[in-house]
Amino acid sequence: MAELSVTIVPQHLYVLPDQLWVHRLPPDAAVPPLPAGPWSSVTRARDGLTVVCAGRLPAGAGSVSGPWRGLYGADAHHLDLPGMLAGLLVPLAGAGIGVFAASTFDADLVLVPAEKYERARTALEAAGHTLSAD
Repeated sequence: MAELSVTIVPQHLYVLPDQLWVHRLPPDAAVPPLPAGPWSSVTRARDGLTVVCAGRLPAGAGSVSGPWRGLYGADAHHLDLPGMLAGLLVPLAGAGIGVFAASTFDADLVLVPAEKYERARTALEAAGHTLSAD
């Protein structure tokens, strides 16, 4: 297998204060009321409705994964700038850490399992990224 070569552009990441949860609902589900909090993402695809939020949806609202810690790019970047997300994912993959990623118009949100956060922080800082409180 060929090795992936990625030029890592150092990024400043905010560590979100709340733990996040990833929910999977059926494709035809209505978007549920979201728990209070500044961070949420809703994505509908043909295989399901994915909701990321700072709380758990009511019981019976589909599958849930978490808790996760969120890392969000502090500096906006152009949508067509290559390698920004890869620059975060490569060090995390190298440390054996699985992620869930979502993007906004301005930056990327990378979720790492809460129990692996310290290992993720170490890997990202070793790659030249800086992390700070949101």
